[in-house]
Amino acid sequence: MPSELLASRYPTAFITVVSAGLGRAFAEGLLAAGVRVWGTARDVSRPAPFAGRDGFTAVALDLSDGDAAEAAYARASGEAGGFALIINQARYGVFADAARAVAGLWHRQIEDMLQATLRLARLGLRDLQARDSGSIVNVSSLAVEFPLPYMSGYNVAKAGLSAWSETIAYEVHGTGVSVIDFRPGDFRTDFNRVATRDPGADEPRFDRVWRRLGRNLDIAPPPERAVADLLRAIRRGRSGFVRTGSFFQTRFAPALARIAPWSWKLALHARYFDLR
Repeated sequence: MPSELLASRYPTAFITVVSAGLGRAFAEGLLAAGVRVWGTARDVSRPAPFAGRDGFTAVALDLSDGDAAEAAYARASGEAGGFALIINQARYGVFADAARAVAGLWHRQIEDMLQATLRLARLGLRDLQARDSGSIVNVSSLAVEFPLPYMSGYNVAKAGLSAWSETIAYEVHGTGVSVIDFRPGDFRTDFNRVATRDPGADEPRFDRVWRRLGRNLDIAPPPERAVADLLRAIRRGRSGFVRTGSFFQTRFAPALARIAPWSWKLALHARYFDLR
């Protein structure tokens, strides 16, 4: 589907957290295709690359304040005349031992990434269902299939988001609304650099995994690959889940996991993340 047809089908899009990473890349890709984008950030001065950009509207929205986030979405939707495409994405890393992570920080991660995200997703879904058209994209993670060590809160939140996506895909089946569970692997973003690391975990194994995660991001594909896969998925206009990332993460590892016993998957994880 050419860009002009994409913009015709999805003239308006709402994207959470566009100040950096994949959210910023998604906004860039949609703006280039002629889609008008409403993008959120806690501090609307942060989406500086979009300042004054034709077709872009900044929305101040903090996922940690659910009531205010819902109100901000409602205002943006009214201004846009409704959204044809809604992309819910938030990548908030807390790197800590599962049993010893600070409880408040661990719970806040799940609150922001899952419960607050679902509050907005439910509002957006109602809008799409009222018009019987459009697409909602929930950006989960390949961590749904291959959990990241020392990132239990992130894994739980993304798994919950994927489960919700599959549930609503059943509910809207046969209507004009599509649901995409978008599962990125590693991409060359600042994810690890902005992640919160538990300062109390200083054992060598913890440090090795942290360094390995950083190296994986350094050699990962650029965000533009995720953008291309996202645009391809929404052009199809069908519900489903989409893996995006390197060949190893999106093709080889899932294929091996389907045919190999769980012990093999555990061994592969241990080697991949340097869990000696």
